[in-house]
Amino acid sequence: MSAPRRRRAFDWSAAVIAALAVTAAVVVYFRDGHERFLAILSDDLGLFGWMLPKVLAGCLIGSFVTLLLPRETIARWVGSESGLAGILFATFAGAIMPGGPFTIYPVAGALLAAGADAGAACAFVIAWTLIGYTRAIVWELPFFGADFVLWRVIFSLPLPILAGLAARAIWQSMARRGDAA
Repeated sequence: MSAPRRRRAFDWSAAVIAALAVTAAVVVYFRDGHERFLAILSDDLGLFGWMLPKVLAGCLIGSFVTLLLPRETIARWVGSESGLAGILFATFAGAIMPGGPFTIYPVAGALLAAGADAGAACAFVIAWTLIGYTRAIVWELPFFGADFVLWRVIFSLPLPILAGLAARAIWQSMARRGDAA
């Protein structure tokens, strides 16, 4: 069982996104004027206010997952020593997990923090993206019919498993070299 990852004090990805946002804001302000800048800022703040409760709920769900399931259980089911069964379990869990990205990504992050390995987290997210039953029921069945949905799911099934196995192998290789944080 691996130790929890230490958080870095500085997050480069957030800094890059912040720099891009500020640069875009300055360009819009000077190119399109004060009124357009305020209109875009107002729309963005509205979107932020609409998304914030969903992101908060997803983070809380992810946190509760780590509290409800003991670290040893998560490591046994989807940890690095769980083998193919762990990847299959993560694929199944991702395929049946309801919700949008506001739920899925915090849950995947919480599973990683609680002892799941990168391969299982990849299989979980990719299965939700490719196989997710809620999208199939709500959108695909009415538009495309059962035959299309069945064949799409059949062809999609191996992809999260293969991606999970590849991610696990790469992550373990990086860990052996000392590159993984």
